[in-house]
Amino acid sequence: MDGALGRLLAISENYPQLKSNENFLRLQDELAGTENRIAVERKRYNDSIQAYNTFIRQFPNSIFAGWGGFQVNNDYFSASPTSREVPKVAFPDAAPAKP
Repeated sequence: MDGALGRLLAISENYPQLKSNENFLRLQDELAGTENRIAVERKRYNDSIQAYNTFIRQFPNSIFAGWGGFQVNNDYFSASPTSREVPKVAFPDAAPAKP
């Protein structure tokens, strides 16, 4: 989903009839909302890991964490390089606009 909205907007430049389509406009809005929700949840997840790591490193928590077998968690969320590749999109029924 990384950058899907940007790629979709670039594709819409080549297909002007898509810009006026109500369903396409709703799709753009939905993609933007989905990307925002993913970004918010990714940040919440990373913030939770940071808070956990800070908590178990503080004294006296570090003593009890050591006894309990709790360890620092470095599993922060990061997008994989393959998720940043531009997907191939084809609109078989639409012809690109001629300049």
